[in-house]
Amino acid sequence: MTSGFLDHPDCLAHDTGPSHPERASRQTAVRAHLERTGLLAELELDRPEPADENSILAVHGREYLQLVQREAQTASTRLDPDTVAGPGSERAARLASGGVLKAIARVRKGDWSNAFVACRPPGHHAEKDRAMGFCLFNHVAVGARYLIEHEGLERVAIVDWDVHHGNGTQHSFEKDSQVFYASLHQYPFYPGTGAANERGIGAGEGATLNLPMAEGSGDSKWMQAFENALLPALEAFDPQFLIISAGFDGHRDDPLAGLELSSQTYKEMTRGLVQLCEQRAIGLVSSLEGGYDLESLGNSACSHVEALLEAKPRTNSGQALHPHQPGS
Repeated sequence: MTSGFLDHPDCLAHDTGPSHPERASRQTAVRAHLERTGLLAELELDRPEPADENSILAVHGREYLQLVQREAQTASTRLDPDTVAGPGSERAARLASGGVLKAIARVRKGDWSNAFVACRPPGHHAEKDRAMGFCLFNHVAVGARYLIEHEGLERVAIVDWDVHHGNGTQHSFEKDSQVFYASLHQYPFYPGTGAANERGIGAGEGATLNLPMAEGSGDSKWMQAFENALLPALEAFDPQFLIISAGFDGHRDDPLAGLELSSQTYKEMTRGLVQLCEQRAIGLVSSLEGGYDLESLGNSACSHVEALLEAKPRTNSGQALHPHQPGS
């Protein structure tokens, strides 16, 4: 087994207009850097199919889906001050969600140890009924909901290290004890959510972990929070599958944020999560979120993939053969 890599040229047709930071060259930069470093040749490549309507509706409202479909048939328009939709947008977003679903299926089947989905637009800001922060559909939420509702898993974890808090993902699961959402992010910052006291609601209380980091935080402080707080909480949750919202906009060269991270930090975080998954014989899928300086995005994605490729082949079928399967 190796690691899988999914992208799709039709995701480039999501046209955000000139000077928009979430642009098609983000996706091509990731692939170009992987190719230039030789890492692409070590990955098994695949292309996603668009997520079906039911998978999208498991996370988003029907009226919202119809809004995106309607806008995708006309000239580009803004669904919020930052988020553009137009011809090609709905298909691109469905392909990004479908990429997560296909990656999950192939990792669960045992084809791959893990997988990286490098599609666009990103997803973790998308709310049930609202586009936000460049995001149309919430791809990691679609994947987590599929694992719970169709694969019968009882505990799915999402780790989000994008520099911006994933408000859409948190709100999708904040009342749900079956999905653990952990986020490292700059705070206070866009979108305004992600305070440390946001820990979930009702049955989901304690299944949300926010680790807000001050502007200017660098590798040392970030990794201290990751190793001393996030990893122990994740281990205590004992997930049966792990999904990463892999944003690389915390890099010191990114123009939209104020952290001081290096590409090496993304490698070290990935390595820690890969090792946790190996210990529990569970699958891992990551989905591209932010990252707006093309050079640091490409370098950070390469660091991420290098650590994914370190994963040892699982000896089981990938079906989360763990002592605490559903029904055990």
